[in-house]
Amino acid sequence: MTRTLFVTGASAGFGAAIARRSVADGHRVIAAARRADRLAALRAELGPALLPVTLDVGDAAAVAALPDALPPEWREVDVLVNNAGLALGLSPAWQANLADWDRMVATNVTGLLHLTRALLPGMVARNRGHIVNLSSTAAIYPYPGGHVYGASKAFVTQFSLNLRADLIGTGVRVTDLEPGLVGGTEFSVVRFAGDTARAAANYAGTVPLTAEDIAEAVAWVLSLPAHVNINRLEMMPTCQASGPLAVKRQT
Repeated sequence: MTRTLFVTGASAGFGAAIARRSVADGHRVIAAARRADRLAALRAELGPALLPVTLDVGDAAAVAALPDALPPEWREVDVLVNNAGLALGLSPAWQANLADWDRMVATNVTGLLHLTRALLPGMVARNRGHIVNLSSTAAIYPYPGGHVYGASKAFVTQFSLNLRADLIGTGVRVTDLEPGLVGGTEFSVVRFAGDTARAAANYAGTVPLTAEDIAEAVAWVLSLPAHVNINRLEMMPTCQASGPLAVKRQT
C-alpha cells in the first residue's frame, strides 16, 4: 500500500536515507528541512514522489499552519517521522553553553511536540497512521556530557509510550526508535561545532550503524500488519554495548 510520509530533518543523514528508502518502496514523501537547496537536490534525485517543504520545526506558527498549507493531494499524512534533532557539545553540565541547551530542547522536544500535535488529529479522524519518533540509546544509557541531549531523548521515548496509551483503540501506531552509535552523518560534526577531526575520532576503529540501517528499521516497522505496534526498537552496532556502572575510586 502506498503511504504518504512526512519526514523532518530530511535534508541529510537519517531523514534523507528514510526518504530514499521510502520512495524506493513505493511511498510518497513530504521531505521537510531548513536547507532548501538540499531538499531541491533530493527532489531532483527522487522525482515527483517527493515533495520538498522548507520548514524549521522550531517555528511554532509555521508548524501550526502546516496541515492547511500542504497541497490538497498531500494533506492525508499516513506516517510522521519525527527525525529532526541534534546534539550540541560534550562539556560537563556546569560548563555547558546554555544556548545549546535551549536549542536542543527547542528542536528535540518542542519541535517534535508541535509537529505531532499538528498532524495527529487527521490520523485519528481517519483511524489510521503511524508516528515514528527518533530517540536514542542516550535516552536509556547516560554518559558524561550527554546531560540535556540524553534528557531530551528520554522525553521523546516517554512521550512516545504515553502517546501510544492515548491512542489505544485507534488505528494509529507509535514507534520509538533508539539508535546507538551511527556514523556517516553530520551528527558529530554538528555536536562539535564543525570540528571534523574530533567528529571522526568518535568513530575511529569502529563499524557503526549507518543512516541506511535506520531507514531499514523504519521500513520494517511500517511494513508490519496494521494490528502490530512496535513500541520501542533499540539498535546498536556489534562494536557497542551498554557498559558497567562507573565507579570513582580514591587513591
